[in-house]
Amino acid sequence: MLVASTGLTAVAKPVQSNSLRQQVEAIHRTGAVGVSAEVTSSGSHDSARAGTARIGATKPMPEDGRFRIGSATKTFTATVVLQLVGEGRISLDDTVEQWLPGVVQGNGLDGSRITVRQLLQHTSGIPDVPVPPALRSADGYRAERFRTYTPRELVRAAMRQPAEPSEVPGWSYSNTNYVLAAMIIREVTGRSWQREVHDRIIRPLALRDTAAPGTFPFIPGPHAHAYAGFGTDTGVDVTTLDPSMAVGSGSVISSTRDLNRFYTALLAGRLLPPEQLDEMTTTVPAPGLGASYGLGLAEIRLSCGGSYFGHRGELLGYVTWAGTTREGDRTASVYVTSHAGQDTEESMTELVDQQLCGARS
Repeated sequence: MLVASTGLTAVAKPVQSNSLRQQVEAIHRTGAVGVSAEVTSSGSHDSARAGTARIGATKPMPEDGRFRIGSATKTFTATVVLQLVGEGRISLDDTVEQWLPGVVQGNGLDGSRITVRQLLQHTSGIPDVPVPPALRSADGYRAERFRTYTPRELVRAAMRQPAEPSEVPGWSYSNTNYVLAAMIIREVTGRSWQREVHDRIIRPLALRDTAAPGTFPFIPGPHAHAYAGFGTDTGVDVTTLDPSMAVGSGSVISSTRDLNRFYTALLAGRLLPPEQLDEMTTTVPAPGLGASYGLGLAEIRLSCGGSYFGHRGELLGYVTWAGTTREGDRTASVYVTSHAGQDTEESMTELVDQQLCGARS
């Protein structure tokens, strides 16, 4: 996958009384270099960090550190599209062909039969963007970490891939859907996806640690370094990366504080009218995901009953989980600076689950 796996699997474990710090330290023990988490509820917040900002150093994980949020970017992109829907400038039933003539054609696909809704819902059947060399190997990373991709280049590469076997409305995760959504945002507004995300979400919510960076390969402000093993036990520092390979689908930079503020505002109805928020949170089964999926949001079952909305994200070393209760009254986010395996993943999902279940205790 271009921006991490689709694994949004819920953890069905009984709620425990572990503190946030204990849970963060448990994630660190799975082998992650650094871990940071924050929980917000009714104007209060709790945060915890473990590990170091760099391998071999003693400097701790930064407070309010910034990181690439990977596929959690999709919630930002879907929010912008739904704002445009609320303004009457586009419809979820518009086709890709209406806005991007000739872009999705061939290989068994027809953009005149694929809607904007299906892009945001991952039911378009469009193949995923091929994993670029910078994400496949240490040599590929060193050679191509500064390479810039255009959205049309990414879509052309995806269209050369074998078409997904499942027919619409079958669910199949594809970053190409959100690259196309970013392109449609430009067509509708005449401005870039980055500019619309900034003006419609980042600036109104005063997300000081958040940016849609375009092609800028560095992370500004305080941040921990990211590491990838590329299938080995040796961690390669992969902090520097041109994020244009993930436009619309995974390139946003943020912090746990800002992610919590964003998801809280979204589910509390501060970014979308009720009709569009209902569209976003109306989900379909997502086979293999362990959850269901709406428009840029996954709905994940809570071990204490009910569910929450959120998204997993990963982009080369940085892995994040963010989720909020249905009303947006309690939100939790956590990230690590290296993917240490399934134990790390399960511990992260367990943290979000237990912290959101804590709202009911």
